[in-house]
Amino acid sequence: MKKILAVAVALLMSATLWAKGDLHLFDVENKNGAITPQTIEAALVANGFGVGVNSEMNKPFTIQFQKTDYKVFTLLTVFHEKLSFELVKKYPQMGIFIPMEIGIYQNKKEDTLHVSVVTSEALERILGVKDPLFKELEKEVLASLKKALPKAKQSNSKEPLKVEGALITQYELEVGEEDAQEMFENVLLGLNNGLSLYGFVIPSKLDVKERLKDSTYDIYQTYSICKLPVIYTVALTNPEAAAFAPCSIAMYKKKGENKIVLAFPSVYNWLSSANVTTKEAKEVLLKAQEQLESVLAEIVE
Repeated sequence: MKKILAVAVALLMSATLWAKGDLHLFDVENKNGAITPQTIEAALVANGFGVGVNSEMNKPFTIQFQKTDYKVFTLLTVFHEKLSFELVKKYPQMGIFIPMEIGIYQNKKEDTLHVSVVTSEALERILGVKDPLFKELEKEVLASLKKALPKAKQSNSKEPLKVEGALITQYELEVGEEDAQEMFENVLLGLNNGLSLYGFVIPSKLDVKERLKDSTYDIYQTYSICKLPVIYTVALTNPEAAAFAPCSIAMYKKKGENKIVLAFPSVYNWLSSANVTTKEAKEVLLKAQEQLESVLAEIVE
């Protein structure tokens, strides 16, 4: 077995404030409940998107916490069948947004359904690149949502807060060509065991490499992961943060390279983009960050 190398990557971005917020927000009257996560999903699928998971969270909220404030609280993850994979060919870390997240929620006390999704500018800032393909991807997402929510009011979230940490957390594991597949299987085993230990669940997986033509990757998979206490606690004050849940861990090896990369979008995106300021929400997010870093660090030791 080759020597293992751990690399902590700190893509700490500047604290630039943008003219608009990082999240697209849709608000639509839904007193009769005619608009559902399923109707929104159908509009996305009809417009060239694939679905990772459509997770209704109220049942698990009620089971674990004995209550929920929401009529609707759903985490929908999607990927564009063409554009998402064009982007990951060019930018390896794009896998942390394959699938990308859409939050759908409606409080019990209101007749308005809300949808949140990350802007193309925020995606570019998180990934540290600029490319017209991000705007094209955003255009397709918004067109689908407008079709599903024709009477919705569209806006942007508040300007993001100052970023407090690396926007992407990344670790690298040194491998040789001859044992890359075996090492990758060990990585998956360690990831499953580590996530389970800390109470994370894996609602969906995606073999990205299988969907790429003329791939430059030997291996590329993504795991969507979430932790119920995190989603529940943040939803109490900042439901729009569902645009970051569940997050995806990208795991890949490029052809000709001797390393497996593991990366995920840090919780500092939630804190900044969704303006999370309450003590309880910040604590649960930072604890999750610490636990995920512990899992990945253990894998590459």
